[in-house]
Amino acid sequence: MSNTAAAADTAAVLAQALPYIQRFRNKVVVVKYGGNAMQPGGGAAEFAEDIVLMHSVGLKPVVVHGGGPQITDMMSRLGKTAEFRNGLRVTDAESLEITRMVLVGKVNRELVADINRHGPLAVGVSGEDAGLITASPRDPELGFVGDVASVNPSLLRRLLEQDLIPVIATIGVDPDGQAYNINADTVAGAIAVALESEKLVFLTDIEGLRRDVADAATLISSIGADELRALVADGTVASGMIPKVEACLHAVESSVRSAHLIDGRIDHVLLLELFTDAGIGTMITRDGPDASGSAG
Repeated sequence: MSNTAAAADTAAVLAQALPYIQRFRNKVVVVKYGGNAMQPGGGAAEFAEDIVLMHSVGLKPVVVHGGGPQITDMMSRLGKTAEFRNGLRVTDAESLEITRMVLVGKVNRELVADINRHGPLAVGVSGEDAGLITASPRDPELGFVGDVASVNPSLLRRLLEQDLIPVIATIGVDPDGQAYNINADTVAGAIAVALESEKLVFLTDIEGLRRDVADAATLISSIGADELRALVADGTVASGMIPKVEACLHAVESSVRSAHLIDGRIDHVLLLELFTDAGIGTMITRDGPDASGSAG
């Protein structure tokens, strides 16, 4: 391809992005970035570039991150075996301290640093900060694993008003100050609702939802809340996708316009989803494919 042709293709992409940039200007977009995507070779640099570009064209990104693989790795290095029940990590007092150390002290700082290579934009926070996430215990057998009891978005709103990018580690505290590890998918959904965000986006390690898990050709590009609940009920959606889907449903049935499940293994997948006509992955809305009027 000649330089002129390549430049023309670039210009065409930018022109295609323009209406989406105008539409989403000053809108909050909550992005959940999973621990698997943060592994070496997982595209952290490209993710940071996407977040900074979103910010640069006027969107207000808020990042919520996990860190499961990193927690398991640290526990192993410290001679502690990770135990899971129904997909949730059993968290005793020692495991909680390891979790806080990894999520707040390592993963959060690395992600903030990746974004801030492009300018002084990102601020790392934990759900413990300024009463952001109030937690309640989920199940005594799981130890210090919590649910989101409430979200106080005041801190996030102040950061967004200062044109900063919040990066959130998902540790919450109960009214007595006891910390809990909370599923990052659940936190992302609760944050999106509290901020009345335009979109909630999950970067996953698959291309989206399929009607047949074994058949990539059955990818669901767009679906409504009622139909999605039916897929959960009949077992089509199962295992690790359930927390993501439940968070999406909670979001779109509350104040969030649309939720998206996209493949975080694809370079610049956020830009493809937000700023192109075709979009990528699965979009979830309250009323189904006609609700949003576009792929973006």
